[in-house]
Amino acid sequence: MNKVIAALESMDYGPSLEDPGPALAWLQASEARFGHFINGRFTPPRETFAVLNPATGAELAQVSQGSAADVDAAVRAAQSAQPKWAALSGHERAKHLYALTRHLQQHARLLAVLEVLDSGKPVREARDIDLPLVIRHFCHHAGQAEILEDEFPGHLPYGVCGQIIPWNFPLLMLAWKVAPALAAGNTLVLKPAEYTPLTALAFAEIAREAGLPKGVVNIVTGDGVTGAALVAHPGVSRLAFTGSTGVGRQIRRDSAGTGKGLSLELGGKSPFLVFADADLDAAVEGVVESIWQNQGQVCCAGSRILVAEAVAGRFTSLLKRRMARLITGNPLDKNTDIGAIIDPKQRARIADLVALGVAEGAELFQGAAPPGCFYPPTLALGVEPASTLAREEVFGPVVTLTAFRTPEDAIALANNSRYGLAASVWSENVTLAMDIAARLKAGVVWINAANLLDAAAPFGGIRESGFGREGGRDGMAEYLRLPPARASRAEADLPPPVTRPGEAMAGPGIDRTLKLYIGGKQVRPDSGYSYRTGGGKIAPGLAPLGGRKDIRNAVEAARAAKGWTATSAHNRAQVLYYLGENLSARAAEFGARLQSLGQKPAAAGAELATAIRRIFWYAAQADKYDGRVQACKAAHLTLTIAEACGTMGLVCPEAFPLLGPVSLLLPAIAMGNRVVLIPSQSQPQLALELIQVLETSDLPGGVVNIVSGPRDELARTLAAHEDLDALWYFGSSAGARAVEEASAGNLKPVWSEPGGARSWATGAGQGREFLARATQLKTIWLPYGA
Repeated sequence: MNKVIAALESMDYGPSLEDPGPALAWLQASEARFGHFINGRFTPPRETFAVLNPATGAELAQVSQGSAADVDAAVRAAQSAQPKWAALSGHERAKHLYALTRHLQQHARLLAVLEVLDSGKPVREARDIDLPLVIRHFCHHAGQAEILEDEFPGHLPYGVCGQIIPWNFPLLMLAWKVAPALAAGNTLVLKPAEYTPLTALAFAEIAREAGLPKGVVNIVTGDGVTGAALVAHPGVSRLAFTGSTGVGRQIRRDSAGTGKGLSLELGGKSPFLVFADADLDAAVEGVVESIWQNQGQVCCAGSRILVAEAVAGRFTSLLKRRMARLITGNPLDKNTDIGAIIDPKQRARIADLVALGVAEGAELFQGAAPPGCFYPPTLALGVEPASTLAREEVFGPVVTLTAFRTPEDAIALANNSRYGLAASVWSENVTLAMDIAARLKAGVVWINAANLLDAAAPFGGIRESGFGREGGRDGMAEYLRLPPARASRAEADLPPPVTRPGEAMAGPGIDRTLKLYIGGKQVRPDSGYSYRTGGGKIAPGLAPLGGRKDIRNAVEAARAAKGWTATSAHNRAQVLYYLGENLSARAAEFGARLQSLGQKPAAAGAELATAIRRIFWYAAQADKYDGRVQACKAAHLTLTIAEACGTMGLVCPEAFPLLGPVSLLLPAIAMGNRVVLIPSQSQPQLALELIQVLETSDLPGGVVNIVSGPRDELARTLAAHEDLDALWYFGSSAGARAVEEASAGNLKPVWSEPGGARSWATGAGQGREFLARATQLKTIWLPYGA
């Protein structure tokens, strides 16, 4: 009786262990040795390495180290299977995905326990969070396959997709990538993390059991060497990677110039904002869900608590009290809140970063943790915004707490990060919460919630958290493309500009000096040079020779013109209509200018008329291209909002000296971006003369900046600029490779195409594709009907 009374007084739970027997039996059925899954069968194991249980250090299995030859065999199998898989109707692919969904449901417990053994996460999370989401993704994308032809008319699959997933959510990340790829008609080669390959191999068995055709899904295990071979394989048409920012940056460089589609879901340092009117008890539970889920090994973990100064003391006390009740220990125990860290090296990294934080002045409050590969829940107080723990992604159960006084302070602290993956906002004032959500630099914002995910809601980041989305219609679109633009004649590399005087170019009228356009002013280039344009059938001329400093000034001016992004879409539309009106009023002048560049009157008239129509089309779209509302989970709605990228670089093709700039400029500014435009190197005159039309059309200074000169050299400077948010490049193959490599610094999204591939004078020169690439998505989760 005394034991019963003591238990009631303490309310401590007794152990409730999950039986690992069936999962261990599955391992032993293969003698705990696994090859790769290629073309519907497992290869014999060879050159194996050990997979360990993080909680105990015991060996679970030996899996094969994938070689370049293994990757090649898997890609060839996927290539062979892809045409037949893509030729199936959406309904037939949906049937396969539906069958796969049902088989996953039937094996859910096995997969959950295997995930616990392999990754060290608590069984409650694997069973109640991960596996339901895995099943939800396959079921959702069975539906996407069913309606594909209605929702994405004219779109095609990429072909073979190379997918690389991390160790923190092994099976869930597999589902995020495999389900949309298959629904779209792609086949794939997937490389799981070397720490956690077991559920991917079990998935391969289940896919075979469910009747998925051979070669559609291929799985090659191994370390980073295997991943690099997959990235480099010429038979892969699209890459998808989830993992660290450093590896994502290297993949961006390695894939530059290959024409492969690419999406990156990378690291984060997400803010968790608690305002004075928040439900503090609910917010404390939000912290538990945000930073201590999966031991803090979550890319979107709310690892920076920002709390209003007025309630900081009470909130801290409540949080400490809750931390004292958290249970760290055996992941197979259903009472466990925090399981094992994935590997001793990762645990040592966490400890080293915390020690560095303490050396920088942090004060720690920690819960308890058993010996071994476990780390206690940790709260770091007194952390400065520039300190290590506030800046670096710890990827462990460590959270900082900083007080703020005003909403402006909160926004400044929250956005003081190179990442932009997610954020959580806690306030009972919906006006305040939505205002903060709009100002946060993040791809996902939860209001009075944390770490909610659903197959219908797009997930992904901005800045150094990567680009691309997973989930929903937008995640499906990542695995589809319009018929690719192919150049009948590739655009050649451009020669260096000639600055010395040359042949006579005198003509009737007064000589005019063209200038750069920066910050709303016509300015001379910093170099002090002009270069020769034209030649042959094109009338010779001089254009300002822009350089690195001019690009710097132009980016600075564009970033300062933030009022344009805040302007209503209706007001932006009015400015664009006025721009079209003013260009129309000067049609005769611009038509004559086009003829001086060697065009026949009919062609000049057609280009001018198309340019004017295009301006009006994008003016019409300015207040009509918007987001969506999705009902994902019970008591929640998600808003998917298309926001301006920010500051964009636009690099024009050599052909179409007027229509090229107009076709790139208009969608960008219609969506609220500010731009730096590099016109045709050989024919920049029309873009530079367009300055006068811009100046008379009420366009604020700094919204459009134009720098002429050595196009590809200027493009590389733009691509490397840390304050540029996105880049479009239409030029040579070498130029495309260079800008994609240079963009890896801050991982800005780059849209590159061969300059001569797109038919700018037709419908291919405008459309919603341009608007989509001029925006970035923000997913906001709202309580609804609770």
